[in-house]
Amino acid sequence: PRPILDMSYSRHFLDFQGSSIPSSMKKLVVTKLSQNFREAVTLQQDAPVPLPGDGDLLVRNRFVGINASDINYSAGRYDASVKPPFDIGFEGVGDVVALGLSASADYTVGQAVAYVKAGSFAEYTVVPAKQAVPLPSVKPEFLTLMISGATAYISLKELGELSEGKKVLVTAAAGGTGQFAVQLAKKAQCHVIGTCSSDEKGGFLKSVGCDRTINYKTENVESVLRKDYPEGVDVVYESVGGKMFDLALNSLATKGRLIVIGFITGYQNPTGLQPIKAELLPAKLLKKSASIQGFFLNHYLSEYKTALKHLLKMYDRGDLVCEVDFGDMSPEGKFTGLESVFRAVDYMYMGKNIGKIVVELPHSVNSKL
Repeated sequence: PRPILDMSYSRHFLDFQGSSIPSSMKKLVVTKLSQNFREAVTLQQDAPVPLPGDGDLLVRNRFVGINASDINYSAGRYDASVKPPFDIGFEGVGDVVALGLSASADYTVGQAVAYVKAGSFAEYTVVPAKQAVPLPSVKPEFLTLMISGATAYISLKELGELSEGKKVLVTAAAGGTGQFAVQLAKKAQCHVIGTCSSDEKGGFLKSVGCDRTINYKTENVESVLRKDYPEGVDVVYESVGGKMFDLALNSLATKGRLIVIGFITGYQNPTGLQPIKAELLPAKLLKKSASIQGFFLNHYLSEYKTALKHLLKMYDRGDLVCEVDFGDMSPEGKFTGLESVFRAVDYMYMGKNIGKIVVELPHSVNSKL
């Protein structure tokens, strides 16, 4: 007797637009540990397209987010036990093009999703269905919320103790996560001060509600704070490190709180951190009953889904600006394709971006590779 073939699952492994999923793809791989991203990372042209397991989705990435910590990851600073080669990129937005049987209970081919998972700098990424976030459409704005928005939301909610009238200082305020810290502090009816590096960024910050912008290229941040805020600031959302950290620490008010969400000035240094003047730290904290707390999103994953749901609702209602920077103003133009990730990382470290840097990965509809 002729064997009967069960073809019912095969549609799960076909691209929803009728084009076959190729067998190979491009992706970025860390091949050497280095804080120099271009040295550490290689563009692989013919990596096999991964297959989703039973509870997984295969996502065709359309937009991927650039994070300051991409450099920490490629330098091996997060997990010393991980040896190259390994995949890189933390977040993506795209369409589900294939999925395992269990995953098909909640997802379908053609659905738009976002995710946070290592390995997004690739044309296709396998994402556990449990970790995916269903979206109404594939839009780069959703990407801004996944890490940058969630970091600002959870850290300020858990550690900031914001309330009406408090003075909040946001460093690198026009960046990917700074833009959200400004808006969320404003929604808590705080007085918000933002540091930035250009008048154009200052204009953007004012448009999202920043009360006082300080362009550190043309103004002395320390003297502005001393003159305009003699009593100090209540909360600092700090992502710069080095001299800016010292300055923020010195400008804390009594019972002030400094939240460290990063120290971008130290990421590209071969030695890592820039030294801070910490010898007097105990005395400074004691004198003001002040506190410093670090915030790393991975330690707050229990709050993540709720935070994201809230942020998506705010965006949907028009209560949140999600500024995306595609690098249109960069020397070689818009960041398109995986090869432009290198330029996008450079652009971030030159401090040029307004909002979240996003790279678009275009796909031709009928690519039969």
